[in-house]
Amino acid sequence: MIESAFPILEVADMQAALAFHRDALGGVLTFSFPLEGGEPTYASLAVGSSSLGIGVAESPPPPGNVLLWFYVDDVDRVTGELASAGASVLEKPVDQPWGERTSLVTDPFGTRIRLGAPIAPPPDEE
Repeated sequence: MIESAFPILEVADMQAALAFHRDALGGVLTFSFPLEGGEPTYASLAVGSSSLGIGVAESPPPPGNVLLWFYVDDVDRVTGELASAGASVLEKPVDQPWGERTSLVTDPFGTRIRLGAPIAPPPDEE
């Protein structure tokens, strides 16, 4: 079911967050979105042997500002299973423009959990 997991910090100021987590802590930028220039709204850093995501929050960042991201084998199925186990579904599964299907749930204690899986590329058209 779960393939990997990492935390995402939700912040109001991406540049300040990068200045701290990349520049001061020595994190290495491994990915940012949007891909075509412009100010990133999401960045992944390698920090030692761990991965840390940083995302710009939609006004203002939620209390605790940490979101857990789990890559799973089937977003729709896992979202349903977690809902049956007591999770609240905040966002139903949807395909995202960066090539992943995601949903957002909270555990029974209010921890926000984003589920994601890569979207299979469309078959080649002939």
